[in-house]
Amino acid sequence: MNLTVDNTAIVLDSTSDYPDAPSRFSNMRFVPLYVRFGDETYRDYLELGPDQFFEKLRTSPVLPATSQPTPQDFLATYENLAGYERIYSLHPSSKVSGTFQSAELAAAELGGDRVRVVDSLSASLAIALLAHAIQRRLTRGTTDAEIAALVERYHREAHVVFTVETLEYLQRGGRIGRAAALAGSLLNVRPILSVDDGVVVAVARVRGRQKALAEFERRLVESTKDEAGLRIAIAHADAAEWIGTLSELVWRVRPKAEIEFTSTLGAVVSTHTGPGAVGFFWFHDE
Repeated sequence: MNLTVDNTAIVLDSTSDYPDAPSRFSNMRFVPLYVRFGDETYRDYLELGPDQFFEKLRTSPVLPATSQPTPQDFLATYENLAGYERIYSLHPSSKVSGTFQSAELAAAELGGDRVRVVDSLSASLAIALLAHAIQRRLTRGTTDAEIAALVERYHREAHVVFTVETLEYLQRGGRIGRAAALAGSLLNVRPILSVDDGVVVAVARVRGRQKALAEFERRLVESTKDEAGLRIAIAHADAAEWIGTLSELVWRVRPKAEIEFTSTLGAVVSTHTGPGAVGFFWFHDE
């Protein structure tokens, strides 16, 4: 089967931090997760944007919690894509979120093999980078086998490096162990984190913003070459100054790279990183 933008859809959820996908591409859809402040529940991006979330975080007496879309949320989206013969549904690591399982349940209820649910083993703009890589192939015509090979390579070669102001939010959400969070706070250091096989791991600890930047640069340089096809994404949680700083880093050390996305992290991802976080993502794909 020849897959194209006319017969194949891409479904993302809001942990991709790519709410503009449906307005940019007619074959893309966006399913929100939920953010809860006490008794109030909001759909990520649709009912609570990043700016409103950070304002609420500063003033709310209760801390936010998140929950994945229901299988019914996904099923409704899949059913509304009746004109498409194939659907690729891309989601955050199944090791840190139940979203992938919800999508799988919906695909099973729909029946047949129209829906291919993909565990990105990652999160945030890394998923958006994968969506664009698939879309480029659909634009020229592709196959399920080629997309499967792309996903396999993406699992091996896509990079995520991020840093947070405090490990408290990751620890509270169960995304990192209490001992690691405690060590970070005791040492008054800025942790450098990554995603390894779908799990958040601490890869370095540095003192201060400049050393964090140096670590980001070192990891980018060591794992890439300055050549066309290197695609970069940068996201922040209420820390917009990082966009310019990291963009300048990219232009200096990898001038042939393309900065494909810059974005503010949405309410769901920011609930787990806390304000002040910044994510740096890259994947080579011509």
